[in-house]
Amino acid sequence: MQHFDVLIVGAGLSGIGAAYRLQTRCPERSYAVLEARDTFGGTWDLFRYPGVRSDSDMFTLGFPFHPWKAAKAIADGPSILEYLHETAATYGIDRHIRYGERVVRAAWSSADALWTVETGTATYTCAFLYVCSGYYDYDSGHVVDFEGQDEFRGRIVHPQHWPADLDYTGQQVVVVGSGATAVTVVPAMAGTAEHVTMLQRSPSYVASRPARDALSDRIRAVLPENLAHRVIRGKNVALSTVVYSAFRRWPAHAAWLLNSTVSKQLPDSVPVDPHFTPRYKPWDQRLCLVPDADLFKALRNGSASVVTDEIERFVPTGLRLRSGRELPADLVVTATGLRMVALGNIEVSVDGRTVAPHDTFVYQGMMLSGVPNLAWCIGYTNNSWTLRSDLTSQYVCRLLNHLRDTGTRICVPEVDPAEYDAPPRPVVDLSSGYIRRAAGILPRQGSHGPWRLRQNYPRDLVRLRFARVDDGVMQFRSPVREAGPGVAGRRTSRSGG
Repeated sequence: MQHFDVLIVGAGLSGIGAAYRLQTRCPERSYAVLEARDTFGGTWDLFRYPGVRSDSDMFTLGFPFHPWKAAKAIADGPSILEYLHETAATYGIDRHIRYGERVVRAAWSSADALWTVETGTATYTCAFLYVCSGYYDYDSGHVVDFEGQDEFRGRIVHPQHWPADLDYTGQQVVVVGSGATAVTVVPAMAGTAEHVTMLQRSPSYVASRPARDALSDRIRAVLPENLAHRVIRGKNVALSTVVYSAFRRWPAHAAWLLNSTVSKQLPDSVPVDPHFTPRYKPWDQRLCLVPDADLFKALRNGSASVVTDEIERFVPTGLRLRSGRELPADLVVTATGLRMVALGNIEVSVDGRTVAPHDTFVYQGMMLSGVPNLAWCIGYTNNSWTLRSDLTSQYVCRLLNHLRDTGTRICVPEVDPAEYDAPPRPVVDLSSGYIRRAAGILPRQGSHGPWRLRQNYPRDLVRLRFARVDDGVMQFRSPVREAGPGVAGRRTSRSGG
């Protein structure tokens, strides 16, 4: 059995960022990164479908401590993966990663102030467990069992498991879905395939922006690299925050703006209503980004089309729709969404009691009520993932340093259900189908205070960097056996943090 002060679960964007913060802000702490797969990179190594790319600019999706140097602000998956490899190698993080270590269970002992973490091949102990595996199920996406699939003579592929040998040259392709994956795959396959049809049950809000940021290019041309990165990052954070706030405050105006902008880029044969007029308000679901208007270009040149209808069943040569229309297909791409999991599907227990994440509230968007010395790293839904994941990692370091400075070993957020009654809102509070399907397993957030997860980076920046960690909700204590008789294991400090 091996012991580390901190175990990080997951070697993707969040895990690499967490490792950097840990080794620079808590250099005395030993750590290891446990990665279930045989390589690192997380999402950017797993997803190999055509056109895979970021839907956030790389100046904010990238790390604040390692500037993004490539030309495109909206980058493709291979470029992002190369950036992650460069970052991990530059700071020696790759030497701390242990591959093929899928964490299956973690048991906390209050008497020892330790987690016992089991993988498929080894057992570890640690003083703090930091889960950085995101909230998507890496094993499988959301699969819909459409009637008649066994009759279909073509091939059915889910984007999460894209076959390396798949050749769709000259084929009729139907992409089922209207979310971020669908609007990425359709233009990427168009031109190689004979024709690509995006079949959607209901549309999503779509916005176009240049893959290259002209203003950012000018800033990088005149300022030193690190300073330019900070200026561009600040600019993009401010712009995205203002736009999101305005869209949520004036949803009708936002919908009109989005729809009118899209209508100008569509051919006459594709009306904005019903194909790009959603039934929900902007940012009730995540906005779909189309870099350089590539989706609209494919619709205009006829290499792609969009159909808004529902699938009745598969037939041998394609799909029959509720309207009675049949779509011919050699290949069907089921971009029907992802599956969400809480805490990487790790079986968590505290002093022998199994923890059901849905029964907990999320403190500061990262820790679970009643669960000691454990943090879960998740990002924003309205902004770049890394903006919040990096704040979370910095806050975890503050907690660890507070434990060191006060001579305590346990930190746990406590909520009294009798005093705090919150609606059962999942921690990821959007109306998207994949989130609704996971509502019964995700931790909950509250309506105010540290139990509410706000989608506001400037506000979180102030709170998570500068507010006291010993706020009365977060309890600091030592194990009973160390605290001595009559102390009940509690030694709370008010020294700041």
